[in-house]
Amino acid sequence: MNRAFRISAAVAAVMTLSGWSQASSAQPGMAAPQPTFEKPLAWAATNPALKWGACPPGMPEGCSIAVLHGDPSRPNADIFLRVPGGSVIPPHSHSSAERMILVSGELEVKYRKARQATLRVADYAYGPAGLPHLATCRSEAACVLFIAFEGPVDLHPFEGSLD
Repeated sequence: MNRAFRISAAVAAVMTLSGWSQASSAQPGMAAPQPTFEKPLAWAATNPALKWGACPPGMPEGCSIAVLHGDPSRPNADIFLRVPGGSVIPPHSHSSAERMILVSGELEVKYRKARQATLRVADYAYGPAGLPHLATCRSEAACVLFIAFEGPVDLHPFEGSLD
């Protein structure tokens, strides 16, 4: 059984045990969600068909981004962010909240006025919109981070203390 399936199965089990379902989450009198006509997709971070592009200025040398789903200039885009081992992603913020899962490597993340966290493969982190943060890839190999943005993808450099 592959890791992705185990994680999905675990999430489904928790949802079932907690009594959650799409039907139970709907408000009384509301119609069920309508199906979309988008094609389903699945990407591995190692897939050679991924189209990796350069990161915005100010990011570490060798940084790259692959768009997995959506349009980064619009809400709800999903990306992979890859930085070389040992790289420091300088302090910055985003206009959007971000939800992240580390795909490879080991990444230290420090948000302003929050305790530093060390992410290991399959660890989740949430970053509120506008909150300055920095990250350091502590592994020798590249760190790859899956990021789901609620709003358009942007990056605002930050100068000042994160304490």
